[in-house]
Amino acid sequence: MNIEQIQIFLNERTLSVHQGSRLGELQQQYCPDSDLLIVNGYPCTEDRILADQDHIVMIHRGVAPNPEELEALIMSRHTPGVHAKVKKARVGIAGAGGLGSTIAIALARTGVGYIRIVDFDLVEPSNLNRQQYFIDQIGMPKVEALRDNLQRINPLVELDIHYGRVSADNLKELFGDIDILVEAFDRADQKAMLANGFLRQCPGKYLIAASGMAGFEPSNTIKTQKISEFFYLCGDQSTAAGPGCGLMAPRVGIAAHHQANAVLRLILGEDPAA
Repeated sequence: MNIEQIQIFLNERTLSVHQGSRLGELQQQYCPDSDLLIVNGYPCTEDRILADQDHIVMIHRGVAPNPEELEALIMSRHTPGVHAKVKKARVGIAGAGGLGSTIAIALARTGVGYIRIVDFDLVEPSNLNRQQYFIDQIGMPKVEALRDNLQRINPLVELDIHYGRVSADNLKELFGDIDILVEAFDRADQKAMLANGFLRQCPGKYLIAASGMAGFEPSNTIKTQKISEFFYLCGDQSTAAGPGCGLMAPRVGIAAHHQANAVLRLILGEDPAA
């Protein structure tokens, strides 16, 4: 006698099971050590009959999925075809402060395959108001602390960190082989040095920079603008840090995510400023 098959998704992998199969049977067969079952986005504590197109995630608390399973789970919310392109991308980030650390986390969660981060600074208490670090990381080189945090988020990303300064003399050596460079410096003179040097020394490579994100001005004043064929600028281009107008997590985060989204759009062949 033929038993009709239904299609479900177990840890984001397609699976055919017999109609009438139960959640408990599935658990025993595929993930007997799992202690948290999520069915269609909600925790499930009781056995139930599986329905066609059910999305089931089985988790063993404290145990990381294997690399293949983890990749499937991370990419599960992506538009079909996006992940393959994102995984091949090589992105550089110059600076690991409020912008750089936030950009790096967004790109790691997106699944960018290779991220190179360069910074010379240490984590200080004052950084914690806007940068993606923790109290127990105070005193660490930012690139090392950020590497640790990114590996906890997505260990599948290849991380290449450099603890040191970026200068006009080493720009090409540091970033000449990446697809897209993201500028994430604080000082205007360093921003100008990187923009001028990179666009001249690495023709045909994209640069995404930032200018103007201090204070608590309206969110919608931060925009992504196309400056030239390979150069995009995110921010309001006017609000600099100063007395009464400090760098704060919300607007810095908005600018950083503009930059991260610009990276994603370039990877996918879209114009970030369109």
